[in-house]
Parts: sequence; C-alpha cells; structure tokens
Amino acid sequence: MMMNRSAMKLLSTAAVRTIHGGGGEFRNGFFALGARNLSSTVSAVRENSQKEATDHGGIGGGDKSVVSYWGIDPKKLTKDDGTEWKWRCFRPSEAYKPDMSIDLGKHHVPRVWTEKVAYWGVKILRFPTDLFFKRRFDMRAMMLETVAAVPGMVGGMLLHCKSLRRFEHSGGWIKTLLEEAENERMHLMTFMEIAKPRWYERALVFAVQGVFWNLYFGAYVISPKVAHRFVGYLEEEAIHSYSEFMKEIDSGNIPNVPAPAIAIDYWRMPPDSTLRDVVMVVRADEAHHRDVNHYASDIHYEGLELKEFPAPLGYH
Repeated sequence: MMMNRSAMKLLSTAAVRTIHGGGGEFRNGFFALGARNLSSTVSAVRENSQKEATDHGGIGGGDKSVVSYWGIDPKKLTKDDGTEWKWRCFRPSEAYKPDMSIDLGKHHVPRVWTEKVAYWGVKILRFPTDLFFKRRFDMRAMMLETVAAVPGMVGGMLLHCKSLRRFEHSGGWIKTLLEEAENERMHLMTFMEIAKPRWYERALVFAVQGVFWNLYFGAYVISPKVAHRFVGYLEEEAIHSYSEFMKEIDSGNIPNVPAPAIAIDYWRMPPDSTLRDVVMVVRADEAHHRDVNHYASDIHYEGLELKEFPAPLGYH
C-alpha cells in the first residue's frame, strides 16, 4: 500500500514513541523495533491511510480509486454529452470516425522476388486459418487481430531504439506504427465482446503470437521493406476476410447483434449500430493500415529512409 505524507509522519512519530517507550533494542549499531510494536505501528498507518482515503471518497467510500502519496489522481472523463466515460483503455480524445470512403480494392502487384515471398507467405498462412476456423468469422477475426497487432509494435519499438542509437528523429513513424498496433488491439477488444474463445483457441493464440513476434522481429531487422510489404499483403487479406464476414451476416448465417458499447464509443458510432456496422469500420481501418505499410515499403524499396517522408499520423 502506498503511504501519503500523513501516514509517513504517523509512522515516524510512532517509531519515536516506541523508542522512548523502551519497545526496541540496539543490535549491531542499529535500533531494531520489537515485532509487536512494529506490527502495531503498521496497523496504525494502514488505519490512518484508509480513514483519509474514505474522507476523500476513496477506499471505503464506494470508490475503487486509491489516494496516492505520489499525487496521481486520475481525472473523471466525460463524453461530449456530459455522461461519464467508463473506458480505461482509451480516452475520448482517441475516439474517431473512420474514413469509410477509402478504396478497398487497391492491391500492390508483387514485382521482385522479395515481394513475391511476402505475398505468397501471407497466402500460405491463410490455408491453416481456413482449415481451422472455416466459416466462423468471429473467431477468425479474433485470431487475425492477435497477429495484426504485432507488426506495428515491433516496428515502432525497433524504430524507437534506432532513433536513440543514432540521435535522430523518426519523422513521426514511431508514433504511426504504435498507433496502428493500438488500433488493432482495440479491434481485438471489440471482438472479444462478441466471440468467446475456447481454451484451445486461447492456447493457439498464445502459440501463434509467440512464433509470429519472433519471426517478424527478425524479418524487420533484416529487411524492413519486406516486413512492411508482408503486412501490406496481410491487411489485404484482412479486408477480404471482413468482406466475407459481412456476407455471412447479410445471408443470416451470423446474427446481426447490437454493436458492443466499446465499439460505439471508440468509433463514435450511432447508439443503434450493429455487428455489421462494426465489421465495416474495422475493414476500413485495415484498408488504411494496408496503405501505410505499402507506402512504408515503397520508401524502403527506393533506397530511402522513413524519416525522410512525413509519417501519416492519425490516418484512419
């Protein structure tokens, strides 16, 4: 438990009283408090901290917030309409309305052998996914997002370290890639409200993420241009997958249930939005990630560095 200034003062005072009361003894030049007295002192500190927390509407006052000695007191956030903001994983300023007019059909035709390796690598990965999940697109989406959230984090981390080593700016690309990773993670948080993975599916996610993280890390260190091209093709597959997801909803094979509350707030969707609306905005996000990664790969293929071009910050 963190102690505030009053609690620390109480501990100090209690310790002094214990010394004067003869409750301790000197050992090897240090004064040692008796175990019983020390226990009483700590109990008194805890009671005092809890009392002050209650006085401030904290512990014991029906609120789970903790009064911190360090002065960290999270502010209560509200929506535009004044109602309380209930999400801790993102703030109102991070919510947005995606650009739904983006071209979903764009495709980068592989030209050189490295691009063909990236393209067919994605196609090969699709085969076991189709075999395992078949037409269960809710679980397919969950698995896809656990993988898709890795490249942005790995790329952003490596660019961050590169910036530190070379004492240079990144041109905004660190933040861009981390934004991508966070956006993909929010996709997962949304689909977790819809799909309930079984234990073996969770185990599969654990294994796939561990393998993919290390493979992508190595690929990015060796060749960022191929790594970004791979992600570009991965996002193209994501667009296709979500389009098939929508077809299943339209045909009635998947119930068009109401959109989760987290999706409505994150994408600033109308309150009566449905699962189909969620799939549409997620698909638009994937199209933007496709463009960003193909763009980054094009820069590298031209023999240039990302920092030489302004990063597409906030490109949704």
